[in-house]
Amino acid sequence: MERLLERYERYSFAERQLVPTDHTSPGSWTLEHAKLKARLEVLQRNQKHYVGEDLESLNMKELQNLEHQLDSALKHIRSRKNQLMHESISVLQKQDRALQEQNNQLSKKVKEREKEVAQQNQWDQQNHEINSSTFVLPQQLDSPHLGEAYQNTNVVDNGEVEGGNSSQQQGAANNTVMPQWMLRHLNG
Repeated sequence: MERLLERYERYSFAERQLVPTDHTSPGSWTLEHAKLKARLEVLQRNQKHYVGEDLESLNMKELQNLEHQLDSALKHIRSRKNQLMHESISVLQKQDRALQEQNNQLSKKVKEREKEVAQQNQWDQQNHEINSSTFVLPQQLDSPHLGEAYQNTNVVDNGEVEGGNSSQQQGAANNTVMPQWMLRHLNG
């Protein structure tokens, strides 16, 4: 069908080249109208054939030709669809790689932040231990019990307190809270 139309167009084009048409005359308009009307009918008939309508009028050769045209059109459509799918897949793979890279960077930042927080917590805990190990003297330093307690207390190398009057030590312990390292310096 298409071959016939192509051949018709070639001959009509060649004929138009040989005979210049005068578009101002009414006869040329009627001829042009008739050509366009015939072409429109052919195109409408082909469209019906492509959709699968009015196939009864076609013979075996025309049906095979139509089948071949439809097969080639389907192959072209499938190849274009596959091309678009491959392009879409490659774009999605690029996006996936970018998101994975971004995820890795965010994971590194989270780990670094966790380390910083852990170090800060450790630092705060050490500062809290230092602050809590400072001594508190609720009474004045010239208290008689305090002086007696420290005079009767001996500090051994490992930081333990030995000897002295236990009642004086208890009285001193009730009135003062001092770390062991300070006792070593007082008796020193």
